[in-house]
Amino acid sequence: MVEFFLEYGLFLAKAVTVVVAILLVISAIAATAQSRAHHGHKGEIRVTPLNDFYDDLKAALQHSILTKDEWKAEEKRLKKEEKQKAKERKKHPEAAERRRVFVLDFDGDVAASGVENLANEITAVLTMAGKDDEVVLRLESPGGQVHAYGLASSQLERFRQKEIPLTVCVDKVAASGGYMMACVANKILAAPFAILGSIGVVAELPNFNRVLKKFDVDYDVYTAGQYKRTVTILGENTPEGKKKFIEEIEDTHGLFKAMVSRNRPQLEMEKIATGEHWYGSQCVDLKLIDSIQTSDDYLYEASQNADVFEVAYEVKKTMADRLGLATEGALTRSLLRVVELLSGRGKQLI
Repeated sequence: MVEFFLEYGLFLAKAVTVVVAILLVISAIAATAQSRAHHGHKGEIRVTPLNDFYDDLKAALQHSILTKDEWKAEEKRLKKEEKQKAKERKKHPEAAERRRVFVLDFDGDVAASGVENLANEITAVLTMAGKDDEVVLRLESPGGQVHAYGLASSQLERFRQKEIPLTVCVDKVAASGGYMMACVANKILAAPFAILGSIGVVAELPNFNRVLKKFDVDYDVYTAGQYKRTVTILGENTPEGKKKFIEEIEDTHGLFKAMVSRNRPQLEMEKIATGEHWYGSQCVDLKLIDSIQTSDDYLYEASQNADVFEVAYEVKKTMADRLGLATEGALTRSLLRVVELLSGRGKQLI
């Protein structure tokens, strides 16, 4: 039986290799063919009314649970309620306008690569939002590059400058650069087990200089400016260079703390700027967040007295992009399947 699995695994691996090779060739051809057609292609703003989404959920459940007579009675009640609202709007037009809630999403990676889309979404919202409206950002990010998350935070600052209330909801994680973004908000909400904090800076750098020396390989670094290069991967790192590099990290940490303190002055900075992270349920007492609540709960509550719109900037994927994603997904699934078969673990996580 083991031999069968081994042979099957090898066969599957060969088949996957052939399929991947074919997809890569097609992807390359598609990329060449479409490069001119899609050069300078712009995306578009997609707006989804969440009130309608919630109403559809409710209607679907009612239709399945209520009897035919109960359903007719509910429809009659809703029509009567809508007529009454229409009369009120006509009688008091000044009170007819409801506030609006604009919902944005940011799922951050190390390079904060979604910041360009976020900037376009913010620009679109700013053309419509007023001081009586609200922006809700559903934020998920473990942090990453300092300059990238600094830019993402600056984009959110645009709402503060226009005095438009900004609420950040964290359902899973907003750490380090993620919290740098979150702290800009007027209000931060988090799920009980969401991870927040990690107000610190880290840099990890391997050095292979001794390996090169062992094989009599010289690696020279030529610079103009005393601190143009402080530490390197292949060159010899001097005590002076290391000291300067640490100073730069400390300076960055100082800027990070200053930004958080400016936006949330109620924080005890020396207590929370240690690089540690905490769960949402712990963050209320630390004042890292304002209250415990999931984004789903908050937005549903908002929909009861406001018009809620999900706003997303999307760039249409080219054929090459789609083939690339399909190739990656197929390869990942196939490799996992081979591991499952050879290990006999079925669907157990590895």
